[in-house]
Amino acid sequence: MIFLKTDEEIELLRESNLILGKALAEVAKAIKPGVTTAQLDKIAEEFIRDNGAIPSCKGYEGYPATLCTSVNEQVVHGIPSDKVFLKEGDIISVDTCVLKNGFHGDSAYTFPVGEVSEEVMKLLRTTKECLYKGIEQAVTGKRLGDIGATIQTNAEKAGYQVVREFIGHGIGRDMHEDPEVPNYGRRGNGVVLKSGMVIAIEPMVMSGRRNVIIENDGWTARAADRKPAAHYELSVAVRNGKADILSTFDYIQEVLGERFI
Repeated sequence: MIFLKTDEEIELLRESNLILGKALAEVAKAIKPGVTTAQLDKIAEEFIRDNGAIPSCKGYEGYPATLCTSVNEQVVHGIPSDKVFLKEGDIISVDTCVLKNGFHGDSAYTFPVGEVSEEVMKLLRTTKECLYKGIEQAVTGKRLGDIGATIQTNAEKAGYQVVREFIGHGIGRDMHEDPEVPNYGRRGNGVVLKSGMVIAIEPMVMSGRRNVIIENDGWTARAADRKPAAHYELSVAVRNGKADILSTFDYIQEVLGERFI
């Protein structure tokens, strides 16, 4: 069942998402060679709780951490660890959810660690571009297939593939609500978008084949061919004429400055 949100509920969703955006910016300050993913997780959890919110990934279906930290060929759901040290030239997707006032925020950003090859930077730029092109389709009267087809076309035009096993979703009082929001599809197909729908759009783009496998921890999804993958996500409210982006990368941009992608 798809729950349409009132304007008041959308503002509560925006509040959760803004805390999340600031938490990701705090993480961005710490990302450098030699840092562990467990250190990043601690920073995020402390910031979220200090701002009166709850890290809603932690404990979700048994997930043990605040952040999902997916490095290089890991696509999503990488578990933070004090044994995973970031290295120069790595990339790391940081994905998390925040709960405040009964509503969840959800966002993800893939960061370069130090100096990254131009080949990998192209993957990051393309994936982020896919996200924003998908968001442009999140308006009243369009269909879910318009979002997926736009993301898929943009990725494949650049020579990449989109993941099929993991997709975006509705968000609200539950972290994952209807509808499902695939990053592939056909224009004109799928659920008609209505004002008040709130969805998390999150392209996951592979530099090699689109096949993924789940690691032995039962969570971490990585590229089967071990080639780099990127992941960006924002929560948006469907509106007439133009989508209302509830999450933000603005705080990350303030931290990264000229290094912001």
